[in-house]
Amino acid sequence: MDESSLGGPRLTMLRRGLLAWVSRVVVLLVLLCCAVSVLYMLACTPKGDEERLGLPRANGPTGKEGYQAALQEREEQHRHYISSLKRQVAQLKQELQERGERLRSAQSQPSDAAGLRLEPGPPEKTQADLLAFLRSQVDRAEVHAGVKLATEYAAVPFDSFTLQKVYQLETGLTRHPEEKPVRKDKRDELVEAVESALETLNSPAEGNPNRRPYSASDFIEGIYRTEKDKGTLYELTFKGEQKHEFRRLVLFRPFGPIMKVKQEKLNMANTLINIIVPLAKRVDKFRQFMQNFRFARLEMCIQQDGRIHLTVVYFGKEEMNEVKGILENTSKAANFRNFTFIQLNGEFSRGKGLDVGARFWKGSNVLLFFCDVDIYFTSEFLNTCRLNTQPGKKVFYPVLFSQYNPAIIYGHPDAVPPLEQQLVIKKETGFWRDFGFGMTCQYRSDFINIGGFDLDIKGWGGEDVHLYRKYLHSNLIVVRTPVRGLFHLWHEKHCADELTPEQYKMCMQSKAMNEASHGQLGMLVFRHEIEAHLRKQKQKTSSKKT
Repeated sequence: MDESSLGGPRLTMLRRGLLAWVSRVVVLLVLLCCAVSVLYMLACTPKGDEERLGLPRANGPTGKEGYQAALQEREEQHRHYISSLKRQVAQLKQELQERGERLRSAQSQPSDAAGLRLEPGPPEKTQADLLAFLRSQVDRAEVHAGVKLATEYAAVPFDSFTLQKVYQLETGLTRHPEEKPVRKDKRDELVEAVESALETLNSPAEGNPNRRPYSASDFIEGIYRTEKDKGTLYELTFKGEQKHEFRRLVLFRPFGPIMKVKQEKLNMANTLINIIVPLAKRVDKFRQFMQNFRFARLEMCIQQDGRIHLTVVYFGKEEMNEVKGILENTSKAANFRNFTFIQLNGEFSRGKGLDVGARFWKGSNVLLFFCDVDIYFTSEFLNTCRLNTQPGKKVFYPVLFSQYNPAIIYGHPDAVPPLEQQLVIKKETGFWRDFGFGMTCQYRSDFINIGGFDLDIKGWGGEDVHLYRKYLHSNLIVVRTPVRGLFHLWHEKHCADELTPEQYKMCMQSKAMNEASHGQLGMLVFRHEIEAHLRKQKQKTSSKKT
């Protein structure tokens, strides 16, 4: 067989194989196109109305009617939810009102042994639990008895206030030692306390119905402090019906409704204050002290009632006759005979002088005021001293307002006004001396029982802190608050080399604090830069003119 006869069958087989391969490729392409089409339809077909609304219904209407039915159903669900919330709010309001009424009813019941108007009638369990909690808050707070404290830093001081001003220790760099309450919540809180006290005083059950009603003008002053885990304590003092008579109300807010704790009628007509002043030399300062003392006692018109006694404990004999002469001359001029002069030998010791003066008294229990010769006080302060002490119960540690150096305050010694005009409680004129514990009011019996001063302490400083700590460790209540009628007059301090290192450090810290305010000291530190700036400005001005 030749070559041409063999080529025909081979060509035929090649054509058949090619056609089979092409047909298989076409089938695969068709299947691929079908699969792509199915996937496209599944991914891109729009969702039905029911699926988009999230409200599946098996046989629900379609089109516009379906949308409206779905919206109505959703709106109905919201209405039911809102109605449920309103019912819950109404129930809560009603329950709160019922609890408030039960508390007010319980407070109107007769006082219990502790003076609390909190004895409930036949109580429900919830009412009994609430009243038990409120009583426990009062019992935990330092209301009826002192709480023993480890150090002076653990004591929570009071702030004091009148109808116009609040006198606060924590001032920082922005607040002022005396200011009107800026925050509305604090202002409303103090107003509510005064109004609650007036409501109690004017209650028909509190006295003679023919007596004139008490008003806000009868409010003298108040003190308050907040213990963060217990509540806020208020002690409010009002004028009484007679001279030297006062009404005091103690209120407590245990993070709930304000409660009356007790009410007192105080008569201070026979409360004598023995003012004890230790002294060594310093004749000029003593002369000024006696002038201020005479002004204070004449202001009170106490020539006949004898409610003040002055005890001067003098160390050494140098300048002693001058001091005695000043005391006698003032006594004659003011017809004042209630004074004692005690002379001691040896080195000056403030603690020893005060201790001797306190123990020298031979009469009945007397209220002591430990004072220094550079202190100015008013009759208003003397009443505050009486009102915040109680034998066997309270001692008073007032925070006095310490005057800055008048020459710095007013720019020049020749520009300093009279003393009475300098005694203004402002950030630029002084500061609350919260690190000092030397000025204090306490009854002689408490002073003797606590052990008096540590007589081993010599010279300046330390004895007052030691006594203060002893009271904090006792069961007596320590009342510490800023007072507006007690001033420490500025004088240059000299820290003696004989002091111990600790005493000398305390003395120098006190000296630094006494000169001027933060801003005023800053102006003194940077005065060279300020003067240089002024010179440059003056040169620029003169060059422009030429």
